[in-house]
Amino acid sequence: MTNTFEFKQSGHLNPALLDPATRTLSADKLTGRWVNTNRETQGIAECVIEKDGELFNVSAVGVGVDGPIYWSTTRAKALANLEEEAGQQAFALAAIFDFGFMRAETYIRVNKGVLVIVLFNSFRDDSGRSNYVNREFFQRQG
Repeated sequence: MTNTFEFKQSGHLNPALLDPATRTLSADKLTGRWVNTNRETQGIAECVIEKDGELFNVSAVGVGVDGPIYWSTTRAKALANLEEEAGQQAFALAAIFDFGFMRAETYIRVNKGVLVIVLFNSFRDDSGRSNYVNREFFQRQG
């Protein structure tokens, strides 16, 4: 079985992504309060993204057996979203939440008006639990 992959060279990218002086990327589509579209989620119930100067703060509320679990706010690293539907003119974010026993690495982007969070959970407490990946979808609230 042979697969052919296309790779983007820097010459294929929108020039605004290459020149810091002319970057036109907007964070407006990412910021705000987002609520999970799945009311039965067992993962993240909601997420708040705020721009703080050149940085971003991300906070989340997880679903727990005894009620909401409020995650500490963390700084997020901005990434250029190179997906075709983003037109290479949007931000994505990478945020890491460290709970001690577990590390939650998130990648966040907007796709067609829906916030998508891909979550990689790694357990570090020798509990024997399996690490896992999850993808959830969120709608803007208020």
